[in-house]
Formats: sequence, structure tokens, C-alpha cells
Amino acid sequence: MARWEPNARERLVRAAIDLFSEQGYDNTTVIEIAERAGLTKTTFFRHFPNKREVLSTGQEELGQLLREGIAGAPTSTTPLEAVAAGLDAATARFTPAQREFGPRLEAVIAANSDLQERDAFKHTRLVAAMAEALEERGVPDPVTRIAAELGGLAFSRAFTRWTMPANTLTFSELARRTLRELHAATRGLD
Repeated sequence: MARWEPNARERLVRAAIDLFSEQGYDNTTVIEIAERAGLTKTTFFRHFPNKREVLSTGQEELGQLLREGIAGAPTSTTPLEAVAAGLDAATARFTPAQREFGPRLEAVIAANSDLQERDAFKHTRLVAAMAEALEERGVPDPVTRIAAELGGLAFSRAFTRWTMPANTLTFSELARRTLRELHAATRGLD
């Protein structure tokens, strides 16, 4: 693959996931990732500060999509309906390629405590983005926090379901379904 070909960032992410799956996160170097992607170490560092951040690609954009989806929901919607609109906006950007490498990504994260910590941080940031957007809509606390936490849990669970080979639903459909299931489960807390 020529170095001048487009999608360097995507190629680096794919190469990293492949190598992390094959030889483990700790045993993979930045140079190996760059070489597998057909790029240089310098190109790698133009896109990512370190190899851990390769797996965090798009987090800022994802948070922004969640905020915009929640902000754009009709004013008459409930907090959970607004979260569902945010999930729709965020999950619509996911591609079949991301679905394909989802199980390998989850396996790599599960095998490394540093990546688990980073994944928990990413989850916290997504929940915070939803909570901020709900606050801007005037939703009071603790409703804001509960709705955002349910949205974060729905996103995570839906991602796992979406990447299963037998799944035929879109990520958005699964996120909405999972959010409804979680909301129904809260009724059993009484």
C-alpha cells in the first residue's frame, strides 16, 4: 500500500487492532503499526500522540454528535427521548468496517488493564456529554445524570450487540431498543 493513499488515520487504526489482536497490546510498537499500515512513524504521530490513543479515535466527534442530537430533539421530548435522539445521531456515523473489527477491539481492551481504564474514561466522557446537553435543555439533576448514565450504558451494550455476527439490526435500532430495555428495568427498582 503506497504511503500517499488516503485514509491514513483509518489504516493506522485497522493496523493497530490487527497487531494488538495478533501479538497483544504490550508487544506491539508504534513502528510496527505504521509499517503494517504502509506508513511512517512520523505519519503515525501526526494522527496520534501514542499507541493507546489509536483506540480512542473519534471520541471528540462522538461526544459532539451526542450533544447535537440531544440539543436538536423537539422541546416536548422527555429526557430519555432526547438521549435516544443523541444516540441516533452518534450511532449513525458507525460503518460496517467498525462493526467488523468491534469484537477484536473489545477483546484487546478486555486483555489490557490500561486500555480498560481508557475505555472507562471514554465512557465517562460520553455520559458527561449527554449530561451537559440535557442540562442545557433545562433538565434538572438527578434526572440529567440518570438519563445520561442510561444513555451511556445503552451505547455500550448496543455496541456489543451490534458487532455480533448474527445481528441484523442497525446500531441505532439496537441503541434505542437497549435504552428502552434499561428504562423498563428501572421500574423494577421499586
